[in-house]
Amino acid sequence: MRAPPFFLQIHREDNVGVALRALVKGETASGVLAMDAVPAGHKMALHAIDAGQAVIKYGYPIGVATKAIEAGEHVHVHNMASALSGKLRLRAFDPGSEVNPENSHGSSVRGSATFQGYRRPDGGVGIRNEIWIINTVGCVNHAATRIAERAARELVHEGSAVEGIHTFNHPFGCSQLGDDMVATQRLLAGLARHPNAAAVLVLGLGCENNQIRQFMDVLGPSAAGRVRYFNAQDVGDEVEAGVRFVHMLAEYAGQFTRTKVPASELILGMKCGGSDGLSGITANPLIGHIADKLAATGGTAILTEVPEMFGAEGVLLRRAVSAAVSESTIHLVNKFREYFERHGEPIDENPSPGNKEGGITTLAEKSLGCVQKGGTSPVKQVLDYGQQASPGLGGISLLNGPGNDGVSGSVLSAAGAHMVLFSTGRGTPMGFPVPTIKISTNSPLAKHKAGWIDFSAGPFADGSATMDELADQLFHLVLDVASGRKSTKTELNGYREISIWKDGVTL
Repeated sequence: MRAPPFFLQIHREDNVGVALRALVKGETASGVLAMDAVPAGHKMALHAIDAGQAVIKYGYPIGVATKAIEAGEHVHVHNMASALSGKLRLRAFDPGSEVNPENSHGSSVRGSATFQGYRRPDGGVGIRNEIWIINTVGCVNHAATRIAERAARELVHEGSAVEGIHTFNHPFGCSQLGDDMVATQRLLAGLARHPNAAAVLVLGLGCENNQIRQFMDVLGPSAAGRVRYFNAQDVGDEVEAGVRFVHMLAEYAGQFTRTKVPASELILGMKCGGSDGLSGITANPLIGHIADKLAATGGTAILTEVPEMFGAEGVLLRRAVSAAVSESTIHLVNKFREYFERHGEPIDENPSPGNKEGGITTLAEKSLGCVQKGGTSPVKQVLDYGQQASPGLGGISLLNGPGNDGVSGSVLSAAGAHMVLFSTGRGTPMGFPVPTIKISTNSPLAKHKAGWIDFSAGPFADGSATMDELADQLFHLVLDVASGRKSTKTELNGYREISIWKDGVTL
């Protein structure tokens, strides 16, 4: 069914609806006379809401009315507030209460979807055949950049086996202690293991806390020839030495060619950034359709941004496949709430100024829109920061990480996501180590920032396309990107970066 042309009640139990375009005062929407002007993406009361009564959207409470609200009133920060507080209580496991493994969104691709990927010696699959330079410490960032740029000029050209040479600069690896250092090592090791990198150069300085030998122990066994490493202090010219190593690695990378791979081996990271009032209505549900299509083939989608699960935990818990997964999900959320409390920060103040301008009032509202990216498939795994997802597990994996775009995109990459599907209602140029498909929530953004946006979910809000039609188009784009037939805008622009989650003492 096509979306209504200008106003939407998402769930039958909702007492607010969302304007898909700006409403003027006195206009009628869903049989309700608008008492205020309502900007696009913002909420309007469908009937009277008493002070203290829950405001319902997506079928769940998103906050409470701070004063009586009449039908047709604009509902936002001036008359509603968050109701989140405290820890999530352990609940009795209810097996399969909302799990939908035979989802209709994926029925058309079950067992048939494939892409052209690179099969690695350990059995893993990459969608790019690149060489990555991983820095153990921020002191060698510029040296790594010089190595990557010079080696790319010499080795990357049309028809070459190596598709790119990239380094991901960061400021850490020295003056860190304990768990803070461990988190840095685990994130960098996850990137070094990534199958999109046919080969890896690990570049150290020599005197940092994150000693290269220690880091190689964290990285673990690697295929012979795939990883080379050296300390800049041990050579006369670190750039010359680095380029020589990259040439050796390019010979190793040259053995790989694309071959047909079932979509069941694909891992997608799902995230959102710069959200607006349409995020939970257009782009995030569209990504959820892709998660379901992928799960139907046996592939895996990863959700992170744990603070943006606050208030929406029930949606995920009802889809946990076991008591252990349910308990791990509760632990994941409660641990993050404790992290907020440990730093004296409120747990319900996540929406940014841009989010609020776009119509998102409370964290629960943002969270319920965010978890739409997980579709309806079962939650099968809960991962800590720096852990890798299990290929072929299927369904949804939850991953420990904050909502910050740089940190969450980096941890998705390190977890093994072959690419990231990134919804945005306000736009951002940020990219990550893996291909990043930017999906706009609205058509004006896609037109205004065509150099950033790869796909628009706006036609659903415009009423010119159904969600199923858009999902079919986007899934084909995903397979084309995975096969190397298309590049994302972040790749074309050279926007690749990482951000490491820091929560410790700097010496």
